[in-house]
Amino acid sequence: MSDMHPLIAAAARGTLPDWAVARKKRRAHIARVAELLRGWGEARGDDPRDVERWSAAGYLHDVLRDADPGELRRGLSMPLDGLPDEVIHGPAAADRLRREGVTDEPLLTAIAFHTLGSSDFDDIGKALYVADFLEPGRRLQPKWRAKLRDQMPERLDWVAQSVVEKRVQFLIKRKRAAPLETLGFWNTLAKGR
Repeated sequence: MSDMHPLIAAAARGTLPDWAVARKKRRAHIARVAELLRGWGEARGDDPRDVERWSAAGYLHDVLRDADPGELRRGLSMPLDGLPDEVIHGPAAADRLRREGVTDEPLLTAIAFHTLGSSDFDDIGKALYVADFLEPGRRLQPKWRAKLRDQMPERLDWVAQSVVEKRVQFLIKRKRAAPLETLGFWNTLAKGR
């Protein structure tokens, strides 16, 4: 684990960067997501370095969730005008980590697109997307979420597809557009079946 960036190693132990903007309630959510990811990584039999990466992704995914979206947009090294305010924290966190010297692209992609999904996800991205949606602190449909958690990590792709399906159904019901990233993630998962 010596080759792991210090910010990632610290996050794996639950220490957020000093630039984190996450209130107490958000930090509790972050810890639950990280706990799920650590458990799933261990259950998969991943090597300890990958388990640490999964845990770090959980701790870092919402590290800027409570920051002002306008300020986050101004600080980004790439324009993301097409993304709504409620999802800009992911790309902003990944951008900040990249500027701090983090080069783990699968982890950065997972953090950047944890709310939308991405056709570029590997297992860490899929798992973070799922954990963020299924963590036990979420009150909506707790039995359904628990059933899906019980399928993890053995059925990662199936669970990820179930979560994307639920999110797209929600958007359709509300007559809202589905983000291209989400549809790309769906298509990638659907092709894998």
